[in-house]
Amino acid sequence: MTAGIKERRAGRRFQETATTILEALLIALVIRSLLFQPFNIPSGSMEPTLLIGDYLFVSKFSYGYSRYSFPFSLPLFSGRVLAVQPTRGDIVVFRHEPDDFIKRVIGLPGDRIQLARGVIYINGTPVERHRIADFVGHDPCLPAPADAPPVRVPQWRELLPNGVSYNTLQCSSQSNFPDDTGVYTVPANHLFMMGDNRENSDDSRFPDVGFVPFDNVIGRAQLIFFSIGGGASDWEVWLWPWLARWDRLFMLVR
Repeated sequence: MTAGIKERRAGRRFQETATTILEALLIALVIRSLLFQPFNIPSGSMEPTLLIGDYLFVSKFSYGYSRYSFPFSLPLFSGRVLAVQPTRGDIVVFRHEPDDFIKRVIGLPGDRIQLARGVIYINGTPVERHRIADFVGHDPCLPAPADAPPVRVPQWRELLPNGVSYNTLQCSSQSNFPDDTGVYTVPANHLFMMGDNRENSDDSRFPDVGFVPFDNVIGRAQLIFFSIGGGASDWEVWLWPWLARWDRLFMLVR
């Protein structure tokens, strides 16, 4: 076999490999931009529903697409296309520059939201809630090390007017998180978001977040595909047998 033939074959193999890699990258880009984006939970603001170390798939198609649906938030167009408004109670990922936040939708455009003694009022009607068994785990109001002793935290079951229910935490040690507020009137094309961990969530109650523009919504949290505790990272595979939360794999997010 001549050197020329070997070089041509090597060139074709390189071209085929490069084409395969490019196709894979394009497919991954399309999936991430239009279908699903991975997201990990870095804080305890959505406990007990979502735990630090949960890894989720976020559906991009649930509410249509805006510039924040795409990598690098390229301003390819303004507004939102194929728009579908979130439902009250959805867990949503949205852009709050420079980060992405994840919270639960409590208020829709035109709603009046208020907290009184920790109870949410929607348009003057209190959200039904009742006390359930305490949450037992690391202190959800503090960044706890892996070896911190477990604590007991009051836990409530809330039921929104549309029938969506979920658990919330309310530890009383954090006085800077208000249990009593004024009335928030949600503007058009905006949402009022709250974390399920009411004493450890930077959300629409505070001016630095405020009402979330609909255009900033990235997608809806759908499925936990991996979860690991103890402060470990997903790539530390040697710790999986002891720290992976196997019971949370493929759990639907509600």
